Amino acid sequence: MLRALTAFFDQTFGDDGADDPAARERELRLATAVLLVEVARADFDEDELEVGAVEELLQSHLDMSREEVAQLVAEAQRHADHSASLQAFTRQLHEELGTSEKLRIVEMLWQVALADSTLDKHEDHLIRKVAGLLYVSHSDLIRVRNRVQDRAG
Repeated sequence: MLRALTAFFDQTFGDDGADDPAARERELRLATAVLLVEVARADFDEDELEVGAVEELLQSHLDMSREEVAQLVAEAQRHADHSASLQAFTRQLHEELGTSEKLRIVEMLWQVALADSTLDKHEDHLIRKVAGLLYVSHSDLIRVRNRVQDRAG
């Protein structure tokens, strides 16, 4: 079982695609989608507003078609179902992205969590955990949350 898990992560996040920009982009998109799906699930209620926010954010932020987004979300859900930790996903993002891109991901996480106009304690905890794993400062985390809340009204 350990070998299967290791092979899964090597295949998904291994160095095989390090020299292939398309593979790198696919891995970053998948990691982002998994985090968004996890936030939508964090309150144990996959609200349609949150699921819709995940799809809308992926479509606009990653410039993808609806069909591509649907495939990506389905794949992200499968990965989320079988992962015990967020570290593999956040590690990839931390190593590959700059500060502004990490802040954009944190902003997207807040947007998903607040899509139903309610911030559940599990959503808040998960976003704080992800921000820590991405090495986003607490002050940036709060600033981004407040900006998203202000826009949400």
